[in-house]
Amino acid sequence: MYSSEPLPHFIDDYLAFLHEVLPTTAAFDGVHTHDDLLEDYSRSAIDSLLRDLGAFGRRLGAINPETLTASQRLERPVVDAHIRAKVHEFEQLRHWERSPQIYVETLALSLAAQSLFAYAPPDERARRVLSKLRQAPRLLQQARDNVKEPAGIFLKNALETLRGVQSFIRRDLPRAFSAVDDLHLLGDLADASTEAENAIGDYMGYLENEVAPRTKGTFRLGKERFEAKLALEEGLKLDTDALLTIALRELNALQDEFKSLAGAKGKDALAEWKKIKQLHPPAGQLVATASAQLDELATFIRKHKLVTIPDGDPPVVGPTPQFYRWTNASLWTPGPFEARALRTYYYLTDADPSWPAEKQDEHLRDFSEAALWSISMHEVYPGHFLHFQHIRRAESTLRRSIAFASMSTVEGWAHYSEHLMVEQGFGKKKPAIRLGQLAEALIRMCRLIVGIRLHAEDLSVEQGVRIFRDEAYLEEASARREAERGTFDPGYVVYALGKLMLLKLRADVQARNGDGFSLKAFHDEFLGNGLVPFTLHRASMLGPDESAKPIA
Repeated sequence: MYSSEPLPHFIDDYLAFLHEVLPTTAAFDGVHTHDDLLEDYSRSAIDSLLRDLGAFGRRLGAINPETLTASQRLERPVVDAHIRAKVHEFEQLRHWERSPQIYVETLALSLAAQSLFAYAPPDERARRVLSKLRQAPRLLQQARDNVKEPAGIFLKNALETLRGVQSFIRRDLPRAFSAVDDLHLLGDLADASTEAENAIGDYMGYLENEVAPRTKGTFRLGKERFEAKLALEEGLKLDTDALLTIALRELNALQDEFKSLAGAKGKDALAEWKKIKQLHPPAGQLVATASAQLDELATFIRKHKLVTIPDGDPPVVGPTPQFYRWTNASLWTPGPFEARALRTYYYLTDADPSWPAEKQDEHLRDFSEAALWSISMHEVYPGHFLHFQHIRRAESTLRRSIAFASMSTVEGWAHYSEHLMVEQGFGKKKPAIRLGQLAEALIRMCRLIVGIRLHAEDLSVEQGVRIFRDEAYLEEASARREAERGTFDPGYVVYALGKLMLLKLRADVQARNGDGFSLKAFHDEFLGNGLVPFTLHRASMLGPDESAKPIA
């Protein structure tokens, strides 16, 4: 028997539930009701979460489809898949049992959100940080209780992040709340910081001395679980064999174009690329160089009418926080439900001054001026920053919230943005910029290949390193970082997949509209549709029958 519950009411109720059990997600969504809490990963809390997800699934199934609008009929399967993806995440993938990283990153991101985004006065945010710091020992104890035999690579990454969190608590939190003048609050913060640092230190010692010597865990998800993850989270029904065939085809095409451009006039293509990579900002100047790029990118977008740039301040460009230095570049944006406009942060990982000069230069070669243009396109204009500016204007909760975000849509748009700018003529008199864009595309395509083969086949990390080094022409250290990331972030395969799906969607919409096709209108509609999976984008823009044809 059907219920009379409207779908929008159900979605709002489900999102409120997600915000309650995942308070860090809520904070990044711009909802601050639960900002004094850290996630609860106890066995009893996870069992309760799974029961509640099952109840939400039954409630959704009881909604009468005859009462839905045309738009809601397209949205309902996305909500259903999201619920099933959450069940799959906690019941089948079981990251909470396989890796300490979920606990470590929860603590890091939760503290960072309160420090970076000035959604409330410093005293109020400081009290919420105080509450989180006091809960840190409980969170780390849950990690001890749940994670018994993690993969060695998971341990390595967790320990690096833990050291970064310690540094963040010791160095960055006092700076973030320097305006606080309540001496009692400052004293409590100092005590809680010490307690949290000690808990982190104890947990690091436990991982190094007790877990590491006996760990036998594997990082692999396995073919079945990996394919189910892509199907539920991204709406991708192709198996990994088909995806790998597509990836290898695209890799060959990208390499041919790269070698043709770099090897023009009989030059050695890889030797030329090595020369171009030497033209990079000096150590300490990466942030300043990227800052200077943003105005030029925005001007080009407006001049060529590629996509609407909403009014607002550009992001603040700065060095990556210590706990997040496993990334080369990242964008930290306030949530779409924030009550007022807040600044966004574009972070870049410069060379560490403590490194030997050779290591610093190797690191910076991957930030060559050619590649840095593509990185700024990806993160800011017209990539992530512009995307999030658009979704803040969406009316539907489902299309607005990052809790429902499909990473193939998020990262697919950003990666497509690099392609778009060069395709439309940016830097056309500077072939190095096109080479930089192709180099970034090669990395993303190798992520797709390595990610599939790490989790659905038997590829080793060392073999993955060689693929990034030999097929994407990365430096040894960067190749290793990319291969290792694939073990704990299997979703990094979606960068290339998302770009391919977006190019296919654009071609299909253009074929349908013919001479009436407008690139700017297409981009504005796509971004306005929100962060939902491509199945919903295709159904919204082409009709329900087109939702299942995402890749050529």
